[in-house]
Amino acid sequence: MTDLLWQKAGVRTDERIMQFLAGDDVILDCEFFLHDIEASKAHVGGLLNIGLLSADEHAVLARELDTLAEDFRAGRFVLDARFEDGHSAIEARLSERLGDAGRKVHSGRSRNDQILVATRLWLKARLGDLLESCRAVARICLERAAGEDLPLPGYTHLQRAVVSSTALWFAGFAEAFIDNARRAHDTLTWVDANPLGTAAGYGVNLPLDRQHSTNALGFARMQINPIYAQLSRGKFEIAALDALGGALLDLRRLAWDLSLFTTAEYGFVQLPGEYTTGSSIMPNKRNPDVIELMRASYASLAAARCEIEQLLSLPSGYQRDLQFSKGAIVHGFGRGLAALALLPDLLAQMQWNASAMLSAIEPSMYATDVAIEQAAAGVPFRDAYRKAADDAGKAGAGRTPQASLAARVSPGAAADLRLDELRARLRALET
Repeated sequence: MTDLLWQKAGVRTDERIMQFLAGDDVILDCEFFLHDIEASKAHVGGLLNIGLLSADEHAVLARELDTLAEDFRAGRFVLDARFEDGHSAIEARLSERLGDAGRKVHSGRSRNDQILVATRLWLKARLGDLLESCRAVARICLERAAGEDLPLPGYTHLQRAVVSSTALWFAGFAEAFIDNARRAHDTLTWVDANPLGTAAGYGVNLPLDRQHSTNALGFARMQINPIYAQLSRGKFEIAALDALGGALLDLRRLAWDLSLFTTAEYGFVQLPGEYTTGSSIMPNKRNPDVIELMRASYASLAAARCEIEQLLSLPSGYQRDLQFSKGAIVHGFGRGLAALALLPDLLAQMQWNASAMLSAIEPSMYATDVAIEQAAAGVPFRDAYRKAADDAGKAGAGRTPQASLAARVSPGAAADLRLDELRARLRALET
């Protein structure tokens, strides 16, 4: 390991303790490293503005930071056990290449605000990915809702209940993912605050140009108070995970529908071949592994959220416990976004089995229509309900699924999907 930034004379470092302290930081910091470099460039620009760096020193530091980013992307620079973490690696590289200029880079900042700003930039990027994934799912759901309208059994308590439709199913998930996109957008707006320049959580005796770093890094606003900057670590991560969690909850229910609909017992849906896998022992099997892992992805998100929430039983100020929050968000967002990224293509390619769906619609599923029609004719609804229940087996006489759906005129129902309103909501999130 390179010389420790904080090494004190006369204090021996124990390799086992150092390995415990470092943990998997170097591996995890690969996620944040380019953001850390970007924030370092903004920081040295601010140091130039307050006269702590000369123009020449700033120029060579900015150039070397760009080179480091290029080397990292190309694999010429690797974060490994030589370094305690990504922050140490940046400073070690600059000091090695640039001497005194490199050793000035940490003036006025702490690894506390370094990881805060790198994580904040990472969260903004991931929330942007979440926003786009939710919009993509909503778009394909709206397209399919408008393009086909096949009768589909509607279930409550996993029992056949009323006539539904594929258009209603797709429109339901379209609205869900429009709301998920709105939540991702609003969370991104809230998270868009710059903590760089708050140092270890109490400010420093330098007139740091924090507005410069805020503008240079593309933040909407500055996170003003240094104590709150530290208090927000974990809090902002939980908010981002919650936004992802909303989408993954809907994904889980959608995946459950498809898990049922693709069974031989239902037979309503055929998945594209590439979204299934084979059995290692049963030659006849094609397994819906993709939708099963989509269904499972919320578990990783829930674990990540729980881990961070448990870490936050802390007083104000920085505590080393917070180091573990990095792994949680990387794991939670990694699995969650990977699952969502596959969903639009799956929804675009899945095929409905119209005959299987039609044959699953039985006469009693029209009983609600009968009761409502009687109520509309003036019969007290509870009386109409009892009569329809008694004659449920005959409710389908002379009726068709298409006619039942066409009569469903309540706003949002099958005869009034209001897809234009949903499209307008989606467009508002794409500008």
